[in-house]
Amino acid sequence: MYEMKQLDKLKKMPQLVPDAYASYRQFSKQVMQEGAISVKNKELIALAVAMTTQCVYCLEIHKEKAKHAGVTEQEIAETIMIASLLRMGAAITHGAHCLD
Repeated sequence: MYEMKQLDKLKKMPQLVPDAYASYRQFSKQVMQEGAISVKNKELIALAVAMTTQCVYCLEIHKEKAKHAGVTEQEIAETIMIASLLRMGAAITHGAHCLD
């Protein structure tokens, strides 16, 4: 089910919804380009979000882009821990609704 080749189906999008898909691609390029936040840090943020949303496609795509941007394995490991902390924190704080 979660095979990267599934993303090949997205090649249909420019024909099916050309304007919307072009806007999405342009927005993606603009957001992820170098700015006040470096590309390297943007890719680490993208990895953390992908870990918390558990999107296997985003994880694979941004892992490769992060490596290309110079992200180290140690930085990825720290990002994993940050994402873990946020998911754990959400569980704990939401758990408060179960307490009297």
